[in-house]
Amino acid sequence: MPHSPSICPTLVYEDAKAAIRQLTGAFGFTEHAVYENEDGSVAHAELAFGNGMVMLGSRGTGTAFDRLMRGGGPVGVFVHVDDVDAHHARAVEHGAEIVAAPADQDYGSRDYMARDREGNVWSFGSYAPAGAAAG
Repeated sequence: MPHSPSICPTLVYEDAKAAIRQLTGAFGFTEHAVYENEDGSVAHAELAFGNGMVMLGSRGTGTAFDRLMRGGGPVGVFVHVDDVDAHHARAVEHGAEIVAAPADQDYGSRDYMARDREGNVWSFGSYAPAGAAAG
């Protein structure tokens, strides 16, 4: 990844290892880093997709972030993909729960939505926000 992303959604999971398997297998993320606690739970993980990244970890670690996120979720995350239908086919092949099939939207995007193992909603679409300059 040539540049560090300015914004990284951060999620906590009861089973962070299973979440990593699903995000990499079904949704095409790449493991950038995974750090485990002594008990085998995920202290911190970074998964890359294009020029973006999500960070995640296990619930119940007792960190300040974990305590603040107690009872939080689910969340929604949008991910730009070039080929929505191919991405959808991969997700289906890996058994992801599809909650909205690929469809063309009034604003010019084609997208679909899937729910991960713990209820977070992932939207994958062709819409590419222009974004503001970092900083």
